[in-house]
Amino acid sequence: MTFKPVSHDGMICEVRSPMGLLLRLTGAIEDIEPTTEGDAAMLANRALIHNAWAYAKNEKLFRKFKTPEKKESHRRTADAHATTAEKIAGLIDGLGHTTRSGWCSACYTLSDHNKVETGLTSVPAYLCVTCGSPTLKCAAPHCKHMATRGHGSLRVPRFCAEHRHELPSFEKSSDKIARLEDYEELRVFDSHNLRRGSQFAMAGVVAAGVVGTGGILAAPAIGGAIGTIVGGYSGAAATSYGLALLDGGSIAAGGLGMVGGTYVVVAGGAALGGALGASITNAYVSEDKSFAIEKFRDGPGIPVIVARGFTTENDPYWSSAMQMVERRYPDSPIYRLHWGSKELKKLGAFALKEMGARGGMHVVVDAAAQAGKIAAKKLNVVAPALMATNLAKNPWHTAVVRADRTGVALAGILARTKEDSVILVGHSLGARAMITAAETLGTSEDAPRIDAVHLLGAAEGKKGDWRPLSEAVHGTVNNYFSSNDTVLKYLYKVAQVGSVAVGLGGFGSKYSNIKDRDVSAKVGGHSDYFDNVKLV
Repeated sequence: MTFKPVSHDGMICEVRSPMGLLLRLTGAIEDIEPTTEGDAAMLANRALIHNAWAYAKNEKLFRKFKTPEKKESHRRTADAHATTAEKIAGLIDGLGHTTRSGWCSACYTLSDHNKVETGLTSVPAYLCVTCGSPTLKCAAPHCKHMATRGHGSLRVPRFCAEHRHELPSFEKSSDKIARLEDYEELRVFDSHNLRRGSQFAMAGVVAAGVVGTGGILAAPAIGGAIGTIVGGYSGAAATSYGLALLDGGSIAAGGLGMVGGTYVVVAGGAALGGALGASITNAYVSEDKSFAIEKFRDGPGIPVIVARGFTTENDPYWSSAMQMVERRYPDSPIYRLHWGSKELKKLGAFALKEMGARGGMHVVVDAAAQAGKIAAKKLNVVAPALMATNLAKNPWHTAVVRADRTGVALAGILARTKEDSVILVGHSLGARAMITAAETLGTSEDAPRIDAVHLLGAAEGKKGDWRPLSEAVHGTVNNYFSSNDTVLKYLYKVAQVGSVAVGLGGFGSKYSNIKDRDVSAKVGGHSDYFDNVKLV
């Protein structure tokens, strides 16, 4: 592989196979897809192109940044992509004429796989015609599916996505359920789990260092951003899995107002409702043992789904929330979305640990407010910096990421129901989850229509492009905000390094169906919305 910088943001990357086949990529760092030229066999392999382009982007960033941490991260990521691209190029040299048909565990399509003549002593290898990923026959007896193939020479058994329990079934991955409360039927596995251990947890841990400091710019290069590190993945599913499990927040470079897995779903090409969407949803739900969709009340109307958040999620009493929804939608079936128990408990524990149990949340807010005042006077910037660091480092950051993942998981489930329409209601970080769910559903043509969204004290930054949210919602996005919400006014602002929450001051959006509702006269604090707000 060779890399040549062109101008400030441009570059040329060339990949040569051992036999001399050429792939040349040109473009700029913000380009999702590069301009390609070269030999037909190289151009036909999407995994090769995506890994080579991700290498080029990270090589460019490695040379651009001066700080050792960022340089090290991009160096590591660039090298990983380069290794994958070179291995694929080497396999392309050996492509023969034997073809095998089977479900691909990299791109989750029923595809042909072209056999590579690797020699008698090498691990068998195929290249998926659809995504270009290296594959081989699943090691499970009598299984006809294709597993992803690693780069090593050891004959370690490789199992397909079904036998690793990455998704319940290839063939049933597009099946739909009649009612939302039947969502657990979507996680009934057809095959035994032959790959024990937490593959997804490992992906999140190993890959966090890969993307966390800027490698997110390579996200649109679908193939292999994470799969290289995890071991053998290099197709479209590799990045979708990896990024979906990362602690990578918003796609800052694109300003899309879409986070983590949401962007990956778009990049994967309207994956909701299919195998790729099913695998991402399965990963999220498997991670969060508290995730559950509980039916509270039946009815003939449009289903309403309610998610609570910070300061209310751990409260066992849902009475106020349910009464608020019942008053507005008396004929609707109502569902309670449980999520993120572990992350939200840690966030609450942080408050007590940092400031002492005596004052509870009020002490945290007062301390954050005082730190903000001190910082504003430029007398001492250490206190707010330390608080922001602690929050981003652990409880606040992980709770935010969990909210985003929950939104994607909910969207994946809704996309596989036969419901025509839904209404989403969320409070605090639960509102953030509903924003993500709406934006994700907006990428699918076959998903239920979103009739309305109600956001109360939403823990979501107001800066962003809200076009995806506006276009995803058929009716109105109602944002109820209060200037008296001290949690958002101080704690959120400090934790998010100065960001202003839409639950504090509104979206201020130019889109006509995103309406800000000022409820400051009725809502005196972050936990007061359910008792005092009447849904429009």
